[in-house]
Amino acid sequence: MALGVLCLGLTLLGVLQSQAQSSSQDLIPAPSLRRVPLQPGFQKDQFQGRWYVVGLAGNAVQKEEEDNFMMYSTIYELQENNSYNVTSILLRNQHCDYWIRTFVPSSRAGRFTLGNIRSYPQIRSYNVQVAATDYDQFAMVFFKKTSRNKQYFKITLYGRTKQLPEELKERFVRFAKSLGLTDDHIIFLTPTDQCIDN
Repeated sequence: MALGVLCLGLTLLGVLQSQAQSSSQDLIPAPSLRRVPLQPGFQKDQFQGRWYVVGLAGNAVQKEEEDNFMMYSTIYELQENNSYNVTSILLRNQHCDYWIRTFVPSSRAGRFTLGNIRSYPQIRSYNVQVAATDYDQFAMVFFKKTSRNKQYFKITLYGRTKQLPEELKERFVRFAKSLGLTDDHIIFLTPTDQCIDN
């Protein structure tokens, strides 16, 4: 009897381990920061202000959920210590939701880490890198987070307006695919006038 219970326990443990491995294998591996372009001569003062999130791509983004994603905005406010206070504003459950965090500059201009990371015990590391921007029309920003032994990454396509030319969207898709993502991991968000212009 005890041997039977032991065998059953070991079998269940093996099933749980294989499920955990397969769920982490489902994530496309996150590239190193060295593989991601960094905007040359990044101008921190020109980058600040409101950006609309026009597109999202990432190893945890699902194309089939595209219709559920409404556009949101993110405001970068440059501080005296060269960090940014970053506020994202989105419509959630018919209410305006504000998500505020701090991006602290690293040794390379255009690369940041999450400030006060100790407030997020589940996050081991969080990096942000401005891959490309013209400051006036668009930006592509890379995010990489390590949480509970999994690495997540995403790229946002920011626009100073809610609509961007098709060639910029195509450039965004090419960039996402160059980092190993597929069409199933790339979405464009539905514009809205609720909350995100506040």
